[in-house]
Amino acid sequence: MARHVAVLMGGWSSERDVSLRSGAACAAALETAGYQVTRVDVGRDIAEVLTRLKPDVALNVLHGTPGEDGVIQGVLEILQIPYSHSGVLASALAMDKAQARIALAAAGVPVANGRTVSRLEAAEGHVMAPPYVLKPVAEGSSFGVFIVREGQAHPPQELTQEDWTFGETLLVEEFIPGLELTCAVLGDQALGVIEIEATQPFYDFESKYAPGGSRHILPARILPDVYEKVRMLSLTAHRALGCRGVSRSDFRFDPSRTDGSGLICLEVNTQPGMTETSLVPDLAAHAGISFGELVTWMVEDASLDR
Repeated sequence: MARHVAVLMGGWSSERDVSLRSGAACAAALETAGYQVTRVDVGRDIAEVLTRLKPDVALNVLHGTPGEDGVIQGVLEILQIPYSHSGVLASALAMDKAQARIALAAAGVPVANGRTVSRLEAAEGHVMAPPYVLKPVAEGSSFGVFIVREGQAHPPQELTQEDWTFGETLLVEEFIPGLELTCAVLGDQALGVIEIEATQPFYDFESKYAPGGSRHILPARILPDVYEKVRMLSLTAHRALGCRGVSRSDFRFDPSRTDGSGLICLEVNTQPGMTETSLVPDLAAHAGISFGELVTWMVEDASLDR
């Protein structure tokens, strides 16, 4: 059993605040379980900090850059500190939504029709017949995501703002109406399927993290064959990207499409949230795994060469 755990949280991405909340919850659970815990707010000096701390394990609870894109994983490999979640390649691949789409489609996981465009191109005029979705290729928590509705005269004007910080390459995808579904994989086992009912028209940052922003319906109100298909596709996606530890796959399901094309994978999250309103802890609890047991499992699953 690993004794000294460095909980890596914070960082400098747009998801910093969420990561701090995830990290605080995980650190408290590990202390209750008897671990020595050091909370590390990750900065540019992280290699120096970890060299000084010499932890047995790093629990990676960073969201976005540099914790979800393979960068921190590379540092941990160099320092030979076993860590949780996915390794360098899987993290980098899953973080780049455009490249992940290619790998998922090749493995038979359905993805929406789409392509990458420059921010300038997306701002000048409709790059696809509405309704469609614009999203940065490497952001999480719905930052910089826009749904362009049918009848909308022009693309979102936010794309032209000088303070835009979400990158110059966007993914444009066909908008899939219907239900928002998500499923977590723990090790090599798909957990249940949650239906997310947001209080807003779009499952945005507020819906995800504000108390009462969304309702998690578990099990999802879908037919058993669709439920099992989501679980199977989540495991397929996890394996296709080479994920390890915990991942979470997000889907849209349009029950009106009777030709089998109504279930679409939106993305795979290699560093899913661990806050009090997060989905993975809910899915684990439904499977009989307490929050403390979940976090302990992630620590004991840690390794190198992931």
